[in-house]
Amino acid sequence: MFERFGLKRKLSQDEEIKNSLKKAEKICNELIGHSLKPLDISGYNYTADEAIEELGLDDGLVHQLVEDYVIQILKSKSVFHNHIEDLKKARQENTILDYTPLRELAHKNLGVARNLRIKDAQKILDELMTKDDLEYLSVCLEVLEACAIKLKPKCAYNTMKLIEIKNSI
Repeated sequence: MFERFGLKRKLSQDEEIKNSLKKAEKICNELIGHSLKPLDISGYNYTADEAIEELGLDDGLVHQLVEDYVIQILKSKSVFHNHIEDLKKARQENTILDYTPLRELAHKNLGVARNLRIKDAQKILDELMTKDDLEYLSVCLEVLEACAIKLKPKCAYNTMKLIEIKNSI
């Protein structure tokens, strides 16, 4: 009916979250199963139990910290991307590649992932800290974002919408 009047039906927030989660799962399945297969994180699903037990924190606090981690990763994504693009540009110009900013950002995020016992993120961030293959690092970044979306889909959706609004201003 909407199409008949030249209007498109907007997806509800729940539908957009489900679509985002499906896309994230697809990215994880494809890239983890192929490009990142040696990391052995295929089929990994985070549970907060280990963090709750080892850190002695209550369930609600750990889940809030995981949401903060998701926000941090999604906000850092463009900075990671910019660092990788700068490295690609330096490579094209045959100048010295300085991985320091990329590795420092990965290290910052790795500490949070370790504290919360998010195993897939730990392995991916470790790759971002240690590998030099820029195409591989781009794949790692894509999977890191998808894994963050899978952790807390609603939080990820809200964060991406806020980033979108902020970038449009």
